[in-house]
Amino acid sequence: MAYERRHDGRAADEPRKITAKAGVIKKADGSGYFKIGDTAAYAAVYGPQECHPAWMRNPKRGILRCTYSMMPFSGDGERVRPGPSRRSKEISMVTEKALLPVLDLDDYPNAVVDVFIELPETDAGSRCAGICAAAIALADAGITMKDVVPAVSVGQVEGTLVVDLDGEEEHMDENAAADIPVACIPSTGEITLLQMDGVMEPEKLLRALDMVRPALDRIAEAQRNAIKERYAHSAGGGAA
Repeated sequence: MAYERRHDGRAADEPRKITAKAGVIKKADGSGYFKIGDTAAYAAVYGPQECHPAWMRNPKRGILRCTYSMMPFSGDGERVRPGPSRRSKEISMVTEKALLPVLDLDDYPNAVVDVFIELPETDAGSRCAGICAAAIALADAGITMKDVVPAVSVGQVEGTLVVDLDGEEEHMDENAAADIPVACIPSTGEITLLQMDGVMEPEKLLRALDMVRPALDRIAEAQRNAIKERYAHSAGGGAA
């Protein structure tokens, strides 16, 4: 049976409600908040600063180091065990790879830019929300960037393509569902993250990537507006 109507009433290509803010953590060099539906992410940037341990230093350019973690009671299932896990390490790595193409770190040899991402609330799409919050935080920190990086999922439920699957949709069709996190550089169209959990025919995958573009553009606009509002607020003498 086809998934003809989404349980929350959204159109097939419609993301959940989006909230984006910059400058939300006072003592960080830059910070961002991104919420989509019931998934929320905070990101804090520290640096550029001297890189430790020394063996990680690059004498030609700075490095980006992302650390992703979910708070113990962030989900609606079992308690998340504190500390790094295989999943958190993998998401930290793909987050770095998704963000690096927009960053210019040539002016920071032997330095590191640390990005810490925490999720207090999750209902699917956590890695995408983390990437969105991190991009806002990096811009807030004044790191040279050629664009923001929006991220959102697309996939299929009971054979129907949908954008931004929520937790219920992810578990509706365990055997045939597919969830595809996508991140891109809006100004060039370059995809910086593409993963898939599940199975999908190649032709349908291409349709899914076309379908998710408007949602990515909408998220990028929210990210840019958050940064603009932050700077307008700071210029008016009310820095966060």
